[in-house]
Amino acid sequence: MNYRSTRGNVKDALKSSDAVVQGLAPDGGLYVPVDFPKPAYDLEKLIQLPYQKLAQTILQWFFNDYPEDQLADGTTKAYADQWDNDSIAPLSKQKAGFNYLELYHGPTLAFKDIALQMLPQLMTKAIKLNGVDRDIVILTATSGDTGTASMRGFSNVDGTQVIVFYPDGGVSPVQLKQMLGQPGQNLTAVAVKGNFDDAQTEVKHIFNDQAFNQRLIDNGYQFSSANSMNIGRLIPQVVYYFAAYGQLVEQGRIKLGDAINFTVPTGNFGDILAGWYAKKLGLPIKKLICASNENNVLTDFFTTGKYDRRRAFHLTSAPAMDILVSSNLERLLFDVYDEDAASVKELMERLQNDGWYQITTDAKAKLDQEFAAGYATQGQVTGEIKYVYETSGYLIDPHTAVGSFVARQYQKNSHDETPMVIVSTASPYKFPETVYHALTGQNTQQQGLPAIKQLHDLVGGELTAGVRELFDHQPRQESVIAPDDMENLIAQVLKLK
Repeated sequence: MNYRSTRGNVKDALKSSDAVVQGLAPDGGLYVPVDFPKPAYDLEKLIQLPYQKLAQTILQWFFNDYPEDQLADGTTKAYADQWDNDSIAPLSKQKAGFNYLELYHGPTLAFKDIALQMLPQLMTKAIKLNGVDRDIVILTATSGDTGTASMRGFSNVDGTQVIVFYPDGGVSPVQLKQMLGQPGQNLTAVAVKGNFDDAQTEVKHIFNDQAFNQRLIDNGYQFSSANSMNIGRLIPQVVYYFAAYGQLVEQGRIKLGDAINFTVPTGNFGDILAGWYAKKLGLPIKKLICASNENNVLTDFFTTGKYDRRRAFHLTSAPAMDILVSSNLERLLFDVYDEDAASVKELMERLQNDGWYQITTDAKAKLDQEFAAGYATQGQVTGEIKYVYETSGYLIDPHTAVGSFVARQYQKNSHDETPMVIVSTASPYKFPETVYHALTGQNTQQQGLPAIKQLHDLVGGELTAGVRELFDHQPRQESVIAPDDMENLIAQVLKLK
């Protein structure tokens, strides 16, 4: 398996372990398979595998320059006792009518753990495989969960430094405490004035700053990424789509071979792109429904074929979706443009320079066959949290509520009765203030940990280990910088000469 840039030439392709280490292509593009895997497998047997073995099998299709025993070791360590549910990604059927795929049973209570417990395994093994003699600097922008999960995954991993930038005031109190409270000698988290797109744009600029990258190399470092721009972060997410299908079959809700739909709360487009890759691998998926919050640039894109980031930016109760530039969409464009890298490059340059682009009629028609889209306002998110709880006694976080609301509207408008899975991306206890207000109409007395206690007092039940752990860590002092100062801060952290 070799990987090429969405904007570059096949002749510059890398083997998979090199692509994992490099993270982002030098031309600014994202790595995609030169030849997408076409494995021959028995779906019935595949979906009966334990999660660890299922992950090993699927990862081997994409990362076959890793020895099998190394992938087996990596998946065993990534999906071990740091998870509070042996299924890793259990499926919960609720009276409200949907199947919720719970991806928040890992150590930081969000779906990003599924990939970011695996990425350090892939990264450290790739370093050894390829004889890399430099320390890896994991540089990432986060809207909340990626920062926490990457810091937890790479904490005190030899030969790595993790530098996370997040929007000042743009993450939840619990997310902030998690980032500033993660123990580890190799971890740095800094707030950036502006929004997530400001931080992510500057991170991409730093990745592509050749002079600064040479300075890193001269000091014994090189960049990589923990964002879903990294192919090693994206592919582990493919696994839980197969796991969800297997649980539906096992529980008798569908028969083997039946098609299902997934609704995915979407920000940077990595989670739903993993669903697209699962479908390309042959998983019977009928529709992927892209669910956005009030930053509904993707809804408009799937409706009109025009991507236009020139709009108001909204800070919402679902901060992981407060994004106007969805980086992973580039990989989908690469597919619907029949792998025409020149066309993708032109679209991305137009987005950067003019703030918008329009796809062709043919490309739009391909998307219409595979995807649907919708969005939820703040009020609709609040209403969905309350509706699901009152109907089922089931708590969902605001991101999951976006997906749940959009799925309900999709079924109402399309009359599509295909079984629906909602991808549930975070624990409700990561956003206790929003969930408590949705259920009671009142605000919590305080934010953060006191709000968790107040929500728990309201709904009862047992707190998971990951939630209880929040009360143990003492956060570091927060610092805030301007986007223009991000490169200087990196130089200071790494003590560059």
